[in-house]
Order: sequence, then C-alpha cells, then structure tokens
Amino acid sequence: MRNTAFFAAGFTLLLLQAQLFRVLGLIHVPGLVPSLVLPLILFMGVHEYSLPRGAAVAFALGYATDLIGIAPVGLYTFTYVALFLLARGAGVRLAAQTTWMQVVLALAFTLVHSVMLLMLLAVFGGNAYVPRALYPLILPHVLATGAIAPLVFRLAHRIHSATTAKATGGTLA
Repeated sequence: MRNTAFFAAGFTLLLLQAQLFRVLGLIHVPGLVPSLVLPLILFMGVHEYSLPRGAAVAFALGYATDLIGIAPVGLYTFTYVALFLLARGAGVRLAAQTTWMQVVLALAFTLVHSVMLLMLLAVFGGNAYVPRALYPLILPHVLATGAIAPLVFRLAHRIHSATTAKATGGTLA
C-alpha cells in the first residue's frame, strides 16, 4: 500500500514538474525547474524503507522520468536507484527531521545527481557538447530543488503516516 502511494505521489509530482518546466520557462532563468521526485526518493532512503521495495519505486519513478522527460532510457532510472541507495546508506547517520537538514540533504544529493547525469552523458552521450551546455544549469536547479524539498518531505511524511496508520489498523486523523 505504501509503495503504491509513494509511486502515485511521485508520478503526480513528475507531471507537476513537467508543467512547472513550461511555466518557469517563460521566466528565462535556465535550470530553475526543481526536481520534485528527488526529495521523495531521498525521504524513502533516509527513512530506512525496505531496500527492494524502495529501489523498485525509485526504478519506476526513474523510468517514468526518462519517458516523460525525453531523456535517454535508463539515465534517470539508474541515477534515481543509485541516489536511493546512497540516501539509504546515509540514512543511518542523517536524520532529516528539521527543515534545514532537509534543505541541506536535498542540496547535496541534487548536486550529486546533477554531476552523475553530466558524467553519464559525457561518457555515454556521444556528443561532448551536451554536458558542456548543461553544466551552467546545475546551480539554479540545485537551489530550486533545495527550496522545494521541505514541501515534498512534508507530503512524503503525510503519506508515510497515513499508510502506517492503515497498516496498523489505526484511524486517520
């Protein structure tokens, strides 16, 4: 139940992100579009979700991002699963309970994700110009994702609480 809820929320956030791309494209600040799915994957990683189930949700959301974002198939699929595993490894040491920690976590992992994407595009992309054209977009993207991360973490926490209450037979308040 929880994994389905997280996938549905992630897919909805992905569609919202696509609309944000259209709207924020009118502002003419390249790279300003935040990644709305990335904080959701971080939430699952630092909250010690089941490794196979969390990786499966990250895989499905990455594949949907590849298809909707017209990225090479497998690019976001691989990086989202890798980020889930990194967040899961860091989850023991990091508690994303405070807003500032959520922002710092999102900033750091978005930067790692952006660098991973550029490196993979440089190695497997076939066109050396693409990573050079994309690297100026990293800073606005990282800052936008860090700014929106507490809202996505709050949404993820509500989903987590609602599915935990249902799983234990409790009532939803």
